[in-house]
Amino acid sequence: MKASNLAEALYQDTEPTPLAQEQKPVLELRNVNIRYGTFLAVKAVSMEIMQQQVTAFIGPSGCGKSTVLRSFNRMNDMIRGSTITGSVLFNDHDLYAKDVDPVLVRRRIGMVFQKPNPFPKSIYENIAWGARINGFKGDYDALVETSLRSAALWTEVKDKLKQNALSLSGGQQQRLCIARTIAVQPEVILMDEPASALDPIATGRIEELILELKSRYTIIIVTHNMGQASRISDQTAFFMVDEKRTGYLQEYAPTEQLFLNPVHKKTEEYISGKFG
Repeated sequence: MKASNLAEALYQDTEPTPLAQEQKPVLELRNVNIRYGTFLAVKAVSMEIMQQQVTAFIGPSGCGKSTVLRSFNRMNDMIRGSTITGSVLFNDHDLYAKDVDPVLVRRRIGMVFQKPNPFPKSIYENIAWGARINGFKGDYDALVETSLRSAALWTEVKDKLKQNALSLSGGQQQRLCIARTIAVQPEVILMDEPASALDPIATGRIEELILELKSRYTIIIVTHNMGQASRISDQTAFFMVDEKRTGYLQEYAPTEQLFLNPVHKKTEEYISGKFG
């Protein structure tokens, strides 16, 4: 299909598809290079992200994990001087085609950030706001309840929906941000270290939630926590950085294979804690 067909598809209100009998890539990078000004941040990354799986990005600081993650919903566009070459495909369509609106891309490919960032509004409005600006015409009460249930938060907040979201605990705020992302019906959810600022109990709830959500969404998570990557992901991508501080994809494999029988020595050394 042409890029214009993708632009039209991004406007459609579609429910997440049920798990296909035969898994297929929903996102693909083909020889992607990303620069900030003249600095080459990431080079020659090619990979496929499989539908309705959890893919973990691991690697030392500065290796480009978050930069690659942000390329999937064009968040790097917001960084002055950022440029990208190669192809980023969503269901076989070019996300960087000239007639594709980045705002619509971010509707279909949502993002949850490292630090919870609820709006300084009520819990209810945090969910309803995104749907409203995207033209949702349905039952807002039902949407709020469904989204909060999907994020395993409904029972904790159902009696205080008018309360300011900033009054919630850190873990609750992060689950609210996940619910807010779900409310606009994305197909893919990107997560940039979503539990790094949380205590172990809240982290465990986020991990349980990710495992529940993967039956309906494709999830990509950046994490420095090797245990977390091994527990929740189906595929793991290990990124490294060269002597020029440019990130690259060192190894990409099913999680069990990468952790138990990595191909590259650097992968084994990183997983075992010898550096990073």
